[in-house]
Amino acid sequence: MDTQRSGCPINLTLEVVGDKWSLLVVRDIIFGNRRHFRELLTKSEEGISSNILADRLKTMVEQGILTREDDPTHKQKGIYSLTEQGIELLPVLAQMAAWGFKHLPVSEELGIRAQLLSEGGPKMWAEFMDELRETHLGIKRRKRSKLTVGERLQAAYRNVLARKRKPA
Repeated sequence: MDTQRSGCPINLTLEVVGDKWSLLVVRDIIFGNRRHFRELLTKSEEGISSNILADRLKTMVEQGILTREDDPTHKQKGIYSLTEQGIELLPVLAQMAAWGFKHLPVSEELGIRAQLLSEGGPKMWAEFMDELRETHLGIKRRKRSKLTVGERLQAAYRNVLARKRKPA
């Protein structure tokens, strides 16, 4: 980036991922395993517009947070993957989620993952980051648990949804 306001690490990080949408796109890739443009566009809780999504994806590829490869199953589709830099945003998202869970009126179904990540702390984050490295970078994990962190987070989310759907 040519027009940095300062050399402050917080400022520089915000210049890369500090807009309203970038971390939400990373969130959807990490927690929703959304890897295609259409999935990121249509399954976003917040309703990102296509031009904003295209811009953020382009920027994050240029910044080395994501890569884009052609999808072998469809000539016009691309698959987005996290780089190591992108994977290392997981603790930032976990901390933001914990803060929001503690201080803001989050919904139960969307807050359950924040709660579990907060309770699991850095050990759980490291395990989840290893899972992401396997998925996005092809690096095999040394240790495998019966259920991955990603599967546990999804199961907790689905359980809250199922419980809320049942009539009282």
